[in-house]
Amino acid sequence: MDISMSWLKDYVDVDADIKDYVEDITLSGSKVEGYEEICKDITGVIVGRVLSIDQHPDADKLVITKIDVAREEPLQIVTGATNLFVGAYVPVATDGAHLAGDVKIKKGKLRGVESNGMLCSVEELGFDRHDFPEAPENGIYIFESEQPLGADVREVMDLLDTTVEFEITSNRPDCFSMVGLARETAATYKKDFKFPEVTVREEADGDINEMISVEIKNSHLCPRYVARVVKDVKIAPSPRWMRKRLRSVGIRPINNIVDITNYVMSELGQPMHAFSIDTIDEHKIIVRNANDGETFNTLDGIERKLDSSMLVIADPNKAVAVAGVMGGANSMITGDTATVLFESANFNGPNVRITAKKLGLRTDASSKFEKGLDPNISRIAVDRAVQLVEMLGCGTVVKGAVDCYPNKRETWQLSYDPEWINGLLGTDISEEEMIDIFERIEIKVNKATRTVTIPTFRPDLEAQADLAEEVARFYGYNKIVPTLAAGTPTVGKKTYSQTIADVIKKAMITNGLCEAMNFTFESPKVFEKLNISEDSDLRKVIKISNPLGEDFSVMRTTTLNGMLNSLSTNYNRRNEEAGLFEIGKVYIPKALPLTELPNEPQKLTIGMYGKMDFFGLKGIVEYLFNVLGMSEKVEYSPENNISWMHPGRTASVSINGESFGYFGELHPAVANNYSIGTRVYIAVLDVEAMIDTACMVSVYKALPKFPAVTRDISMVINENVFVKEIENAIKKKGGKLLEAINLFDVYQGSQIEKGFKSVSYSITFRAPDRTLVDDDVNAVMKKILSTLESELGAILRDK
Repeated sequence: MDISMSWLKDYVDVDADIKDYVEDITLSGSKVEGYEEICKDITGVIVGRVLSIDQHPDADKLVITKIDVAREEPLQIVTGATNLFVGAYVPVATDGAHLAGDVKIKKGKLRGVESNGMLCSVEELGFDRHDFPEAPENGIYIFESEQPLGADVREVMDLLDTTVEFEITSNRPDCFSMVGLARETAATYKKDFKFPEVTVREEADGDINEMISVEIKNSHLCPRYVARVVKDVKIAPSPRWMRKRLRSVGIRPINNIVDITNYVMSELGQPMHAFSIDTIDEHKIIVRNANDGETFNTLDGIERKLDSSMLVIADPNKAVAVAGVMGGANSMITGDTATVLFESANFNGPNVRITAKKLGLRTDASSKFEKGLDPNISRIAVDRAVQLVEMLGCGTVVKGAVDCYPNKRETWQLSYDPEWINGLLGTDISEEEMIDIFERIEIKVNKATRTVTIPTFRPDLEAQADLAEEVARFYGYNKIVPTLAAGTPTVGKKTYSQTIADVIKKAMITNGLCEAMNFTFESPKVFEKLNISEDSDLRKVIKISNPLGEDFSVMRTTTLNGMLNSLSTNYNRRNEEAGLFEIGKVYIPKALPLTELPNEPQKLTIGMYGKMDFFGLKGIVEYLFNVLGMSEKVEYSPENNISWMHPGRTASVSINGESFGYFGELHPAVANNYSIGTRVYIAVLDVEAMIDTACMVSVYKALPKFPAVTRDISMVINENVFVKEIENAIKKKGGKLLEAINLFDVYQGSQIEKGFKSVSYSITFRAPDRTLVDDDVNAVMKKILSTLESELGAILRDK
């Protein structure tokens, strides 16, 4: 946002040096990017009067002039200008002058005749005919009236000014205007802010309600639409003061009507548009959504294709403008336009931004609308526009306005607490000073209730913290004494869950596995590859609305596909063995279609092939549980109901009867689907269950003082009895003296009856307070053997 310092002084009496102003306004919260002093580099150009014009003796297209510049002797200047005449007042660049484009003038000779300077056109001063319409298309600029000789043309032509460029944040739409930044300037310097006095003289005949009607079909995208009509329009260049102000803020002057709309946009921050009312069919404005595929020619002459998300200004038969972006060629103002409709509307900011982006057409108007403008400025803006029409004498104003404002934006109230604000800022500002600051930025204060009323042009003020910020920036950040942060310092550390996850990773790496990271989105075709049944809950997946492709179109409900793809890649690149693990999430929807966020449990997935078997994988799993301190709580049982696992070589892992994972050999058919020609071993464990069960507290246990007693037993037992059942029976009767059970032999063969197996254990006993004798151990062993025989049908072997 650029502002002109000379224009700014219309609203606030600021006389600070430009460097001081830039620093002060930045400290009060309106950041300045930089400033430029216009025409500062143009020097040595003064007003002169042509005394004589003589033909150059050696050049047909050159003349020799004598120029009076209020010095002892007139200057002799050779020129090729054809529009000069004796008595003309012209800009003269003297010897040593600097012109636009870093051009330096030196005296010299042209075709043998001395020339002591140069006569200037407006282009050589850095301007064009849009800035000075009275300037000739080709030739020297000639002043229209007598001017003081020798005067600096920058002052005579009113060229001097300073422009300041601000970086305005998007939450301050009020500051995208001259009056907004003038209000900030006035508050910074504690000066009076003078809002433009808007009065309209309505002298034209007619009733506006008979000349134009307005219908808003989408009040969400267009909260307000105001229209006024001007008759007897005379299209002409704008006066010099308006052209200068527009040029200073980066807007090229065009003609008086267009310039008025741009002037109001720069002054009040409200974009406007002017239509030729004769191009509006049935004299009716309809604010509606465009039709899909509708085409429209904008003012830049380009045909654009619209869709139903875009808002247009239309009449009953056609669109005449893209709302908030650009008008149409079919309603533009021409030299023959006699009656003009001025539009001042408020449009939905996000919708304007989306429309401008889709059309590839970002304009000054759209850049302001997309910030979210105050609809209450719309009527003031259109009144200001027709006031300028009357001031410039380029039309007469029809009485009244059409103002469609279905849902008026009202002010809102916030409470303030001076003690809380001072506590937040670390200051000791009195309540009276806070009230003064609020009132300087047009916030009304009720001291009795300690509430403030927020004006509608300040949408950024939503909470007491925002009020504290206003106090801080106008009190002065540089006045706030730095203090150390209060509070108890803490040491950053990982959460318990993160710590357990690290322990799991370390246990996997210790066993020679490498960590894998797979995509969490995949193809819906993986369920067939994994042999997952049609009615499985795993097929209830969350679909991605904008996938990269079908292979990445759903969120995974199982981690197996990614792991098996990684193993397949390794196998098909001739790696003899591979061991991988992954800790990753799966996404289980609570309902479809989604009404709330899904469950996202973490799973530890282990995948291996090569020099590995079922018991090797079980050893890794047992090692993990031992590291986590949960070995005694985990139970294993056969698992035959997982369709992608081998039915006779898979075990379920549970705690207190609740399964939290499984491990075993992958079903050969599934391995074949992934082009893996060897046995694959998989484990999937729920990380949350392990976190909840893990016990990382180490308990010190003293070395035993008394010797242990070991007894070996061998038994024949039915082959369907699991060793876990045998160990449970031994533990049940072993009592406090039982220290350890070690399985050292399992045998099935010709010496054992078919359907049975031989199992051998080494059982260790120890007492903490004495040396055990045979009678102690024999009594316990008798109970153990009795239980094995009666409950499991075991037969003790003598040999």
